[in-house]
Amino acid sequence: MSDFRQAFIQFAIERNVLCFGEFKTKAGRMSPYFFNAGLFNDGDSLRKLGQFYAKAIVAAQLPFDMLFGPAYKGIPLVSTIAIALAEMGHNYPFCFNRKEAKDHGEGGVLVGAPLAGRVLIVDDVISAGTSVRESVELIKTSDATPSGVVIALDRMERGTGEFSAVQEVQQMHGLSVTSIIDLDDLVEYLQNHRELEQYLPPVERYRAQYGIK
Repeated sequence: MSDFRQAFIQFAIERNVLCFGEFKTKAGRMSPYFFNAGLFNDGDSLRKLGQFYAKAIVAAQLPFDMLFGPAYKGIPLVSTIAIALAEMGHNYPFCFNRKEAKDHGEGGVLVGAPLAGRVLIVDDVISAGTSVRESVELIKTSDATPSGVVIALDRMERGTGEFSAVQEVQQMHGLSVTSIIDLDDLVEYLQNHRELEQYLPPVERYRAQYGIK
């Protein structure tokens, strides 16, 4: 596992963003872990989160010309990622949308740089894929090209069928999806940290039952 991935898991645990126990998912499953990116809710956490996203983007060598963050969670994400990338010497324009069109001032639903070229969509997780679908439609309407998606965590978990939400997005839109960490990284982290080893068996059982093939 890359050093930044291990550091991100540790960071998420320290901030109680990643917790272990019993949690009911939207699908009604009892998950042995829970990830709530909304708890990266102070300046220092947001700064570090942006740095982890930037490292994942650079490591994946993603081809893109600008960043897009879907409202609402994507707004602080795209802002901090753009800053982190600039600090690494990669200065990209960014844009986000409003949920409702503004009928005064500059108007419209977009804020920031005009959507143009290859657009990388940033979000926290992909559950139903709704946010990505809406982002893709908005980008195409602006005559730009969706080039990929980057998220914090890929649960690698089946949806209603045999594929995960991430795989469905990849197949439906033909987009690559990059994550800072995925379930494999989490399992490896638990295997290498004895103080957390009691959480490994339930996570592995859950992956065996609901994980993608």
